[in-house]
Amino acid sequence: MNSTYLQTIRGEETSHCPVWFMRQAGRSQAEYRRIKEKYSLFEITQQPELCAYITRLPVEEYDVDAAILYKDIMTPLVPIGVDVELKAGIGPVIGNPICTAEDIAALGALDMAESLPHVLETIRILTKEQLNVPLIGFGGAPFTLASYMLEGGPSKTYQKTRQMLVTRPDLWDALMAKLTAMSIVYLGAQIEAGASAIQIFDSWVGAVSAREYEARIYPFMNELVSSLKVKFPTTPITMFGVGTYHLLPLWRQLPVDVVGLDWRSPIADAKAIGITQAVQGNLDPAYLFAEWSVIQQEIDRILAEGKAHGRHIFNLGHGVVPEADPEVLKRIVSYVHEVTAR
Repeated sequence: MNSTYLQTIRGEETSHCPVWFMRQAGRSQAEYRRIKEKYSLFEITQQPELCAYITRLPVEEYDVDAAILYKDIMTPLVPIGVDVELKAGIGPVIGNPICTAEDIAALGALDMAESLPHVLETIRILTKEQLNVPLIGFGGAPFTLASYMLEGGPSKTYQKTRQMLVTRPDLWDALMAKLTAMSIVYLGAQIEAGASAIQIFDSWVGAVSAREYEARIYPFMNELVSSLKVKFPTTPITMFGVGTYHLLPLWRQLPVDVVGLDWRSPIADAKAIGITQAVQGNLDPAYLFAEWSVIQQEIDRILAEGKAHGRHIFNLGHGVVPEADPEVLKRIVSYVHEVTAR
């Protein structure tokens, strides 16, 4: 098995710098688009064999060093009573946004075996039969999930979310507590089913200040990660968000193993901030459309900063965009493997 991803996190010697891409499964792949003509995302994830096939596609096409389970961060919200529809060109749209204490109280508990057995079966298929690289399970962080539930869908300002956090801390804490408990169950079940690692996507938490994060979000994130670490001490956990440079001093205090950096957060700053964990990132997805000489120069810069940090997993600074050329992604993986070969 190619374990360079896990070895890098543990600080072990590896044959090369590991590479994988967020949103590597789907979107830009021709085979995935062909499948999407027949099935929606939720329909795919409810068919374990098909979902496993899509999850492993980028491993076979790009030769990446890790797979990430194909699903959406909205997946665990449906079983607890959230009306979610994934609309093309928009994203998740919530039919019953959270507005009151009664709305929060009505949210149920997550029973993985009853509600999401297909997710667990997909993991078992991949880890027992199909993958020669580690499988990364994942979930949305409580803040990011809450933002969709409060806004009713994607937002540019997160006004309703930040408003509840500031004006109704009692409701905010109640919602975060429910989502934290759900996330512990959801992520823990993925590990028990066979996932080698976990990534927590707090995609939109960059919208809040460091002060607000420390007071009203950090305690729940610490509970979430610490609870997983008690039960699964050897399973690495990665934190990632967009526009979160100002939160990195707080993230370094979480018991996570990897800090994911978006393209705005220089890897070279990580040690100065006090990050001793492995770092992941952080090629700006915009470079996927540049001339190869420009891409190569940027990769070299990132790899140099990663090497100086000590433990580095090469990735994008956000997800693969649908318009990306799969041949460019494949060439990036090959180049990183070649120039970091030890």
